[in-house]
Amino acid sequence: MCSVIGRTSKAFAAAVAVFCLFGGTIAAQQQEKPKQDIPDAPSASRPFPNAPPPGSAPPSQVPQNRAPQDQVPPPNQAPPTSSSPTEEPIYAPGVAPAPPFNVKTVPQGGATAEHPSGNDELYRIVANVNQVLVPVMVKDDSGRLVNGLLSRDFSVFEDGKKQTLNFFTTDPFALSAAVLFDTGMPDVAVQKVIQTFSALEGAFSEFDEVSLYTYSTSVSRVTDFGAVGRRLTAALDSLKMVTGRNNGPPVTSGPLGPQGPIVNGVPIDAGAPRTINPPKESHVLNDAIVAAALELRKRDRARRKVIFIVSDGREYGSNASYSDTLKVLLSNGIQVYGVAVEGSAVPGYGSLQKLHVPLSGSRLGYSNILPKYANATGGEIFPGFSRDAIETTYARALGDARNQYTLGYLTHSTPSSSHREIDVHVARSGLTVTAKEGYYPVGLGR
Repeated sequence: MCSVIGRTSKAFAAAVAVFCLFGGTIAAQQQEKPKQDIPDAPSASRPFPNAPPPGSAPPSQVPQNRAPQDQVPPPNQAPPTSSSPTEEPIYAPGVAPAPPFNVKTVPQGGATAEHPSGNDELYRIVANVNQVLVPVMVKDDSGRLVNGLLSRDFSVFEDGKKQTLNFFTTDPFALSAAVLFDTGMPDVAVQKVIQTFSALEGAFSEFDEVSLYTYSTSVSRVTDFGAVGRRLTAALDSLKMVTGRNNGPPVTSGPLGPQGPIVNGVPIDAGAPRTINPPKESHVLNDAIVAAALELRKRDRARRKVIFIVSDGREYGSNASYSDTLKVLLSNGIQVYGVAVEGSAVPGYGSLQKLHVPLSGSRLGYSNILPKYANATGGEIFPGFSRDAIETTYARALGDARNQYTLGYLTHSTPSSSHREIDVHVARSGLTVTAKEGYYPVGLGR
């Protein structure tokens, strides 16, 4: 407040009043203007001083485990211990705190002795090269699978010597199956089988992998191994256009006979010798089995490997003999299952073929060779007279292949090409035991 003392003029008094009023207003504005602090930029690792974290409660709803702000120690005071409640750090919206340091302290030399992590264990493969696995199928008198047997119920002999089992399981196995379809059968049989393709596809599970082959005079691979699905469906649909054998008896005379052209009943070359040899059709079943087996040997060992054949069982004209083909199967643990159609489905015909002798030597042909392969590898062959019988056989055969007892033991045999005979017994009467008749230890060293 300004005051004028003494006697002054009116002009001087007015000037003094204006000066006091203007100066007092400026001083009041300077006193009321707060100090403006410029905050630092938000940091990704330092807490923001005033902003609450996203999703936190309003200031009035302070959790009980948090201390009031008036109890927060000053900066120059030591922080409270872990036993006392502390204030949770506050971060700027949308800004995550810095990750804590994960420091592991190990004694000197301890890092090198540390066990591998779980991911490292996934890439470690431990395999015993002398391990022999024997799938065993046990059935009762009615042909049903027998469950509930224990390892002590089985006895395994290799070359007459009893083996000590170190592996036993009843768990089902996923299949790696190669399906062989004989297109050299009579067309009526081929068309009957084609109508059952949907049932064949339905007999496999989602965990199986399947490849498809056809054979007659030669072998063709239709699809490589793959999961059951659209790919297999498309391959089976493509085979629905296949036709079987429709030709009748071989031509041995007439204008188109093997003796050559004839004019008015007289051969043009009368001096040419007349040798009538009816042509023989090839059914290269052995070659088809070898082709499928060579691909199966590359599949995962954790799967059960089977060859499933739909055929009348005839074999003629293959480059591979029966003994050579069987060696490939037994060396790679492959079982043969199949459906016998046409004449080979006659009851009792398969039993006769167990002792079948080749027609004219091991490479010249068999009338039905399927039972020989099935009995030697521990598989099965089922008769398929009608369409319904064939469809039922698919699920039954593949179910038997998947659900077997699996026995294992360590052999003392060294890798070689010599055959080892296997014999499996069950300590219960009235049961039928089916297992492979032996193996070749050529694959033990791999």
